[in-house]
Amino acid sequence: MKKKRIILHIDMDYFFAQVEERENPHFRGKPVVVGADPKEGKGRGVVSTCNYEARKYGIRSGMPISRAYKLFPEAVFLPVNMHFYEKVSVSIFDIVRKNVGEVELVSLDEAYADITKKAGSYKKAEEIGERIRKMVFRKEKLTCTVGIGENKMMAKIACEEAKPNGIKTVKSTESLKFIEKMKVEKIPGIGPKTREVMEKHLGKKNLKIKDARKIKKEKLVDLFGKRGGDFYNKLRGVDKSSVETERDVKTVGKEHTFQEDTRDPQKITKTFKGLVFSVSKKVERESLSTKGVVVVCRFEDFETHTRQTSFPKGDYDSDFFYKKSVPLLLRFLTESNKKIRLVGFRVITGS
Repeated sequence: MKKKRIILHIDMDYFFAQVEERENPHFRGKPVVVGADPKEGKGRGVVSTCNYEARKYGIRSGMPISRAYKLFPEAVFLPVNMHFYEKVSVSIFDIVRKNVGEVELVSLDEAYADITKKAGSYKKAEEIGERIRKMVFRKEKLTCTVGIGENKMMAKIACEEAKPNGIKTVKSTESLKFIEKMKVEKIPGIGPKTREVMEKHLGKKNLKIKDARKIKKEKLVDLFGKRGGDFYNKLRGVDKSSVETERDVKTVGKEHTFQEDTRDPQKITKTFKGLVFSVSKKVERESLSTKGVVVVCRFEDFETHTRQTSFPKGDYDSDFFYKKSVPLLLRFLTESNKKIRLVGFRVITGS
């Protein structure tokens, strides 16, 4: 019988803002917002991270910076110091790797590790997680939260439930009951629109996971296509996605926020081409091999999507990157009537 997996998920607590608090102790106890310049409520862009003090005033990550300013203009608004955050992140995940081996980095402050062999039991897994938390705090003076479960989804949900500065283990025998009373949006891929379709089918509002389990698999596939089968499994705590631990994968990119939301294809593509050229020059300067491109699009309602495509690893120029990426950008224009607020371009690199 195949041994059940044990997955560890680690997530730094309000990472950017916490780093700023560490570097500037006088910020502690004050609402701290890291992101775009609010420009007295007229700024464009969004909140990257905010601390828990700021959240008391309704400020959230991903919120328009102008809205955050209006909610509490007396907050400490800081620009994103990405280069410094990256250095801190490298130090943190060096600590994590020393304890669990290779990890799947999701972002600068979040990662997964498959510790099935290393731990062997949930008790040992929790000991590893607690050791990581203590070591990160001792070396970096930053708190983090750890979730442990039988798969990536359950480990992440456990982590979310333990925040901030905590640790939670959900054993495989507890998964079904653990998530049943949670909102259906806890399931990856299920957002407000998907929930509304489910609610309409069931004739029930404020859908919980246990309610959504009443929808038969065939009906979910009928409603949502291939995703429906995935929803069926995840509603029951099943997530077969593996932890990807390729060591040197990273992305290099750039984004642009328009002064005014726009649908002008010429303006959008011209701006996008400039991003591609700029990123290409950086790739050339650093002699990076690339194997994929990612296009980011944020609409007027702040809904953000990415599309990507891969190709054989090699050295490519800006013309190649543009040819590969512009069809992805144009799909955003043709598949939605909404105005565009931001476009971004990234290349996927690796040795």
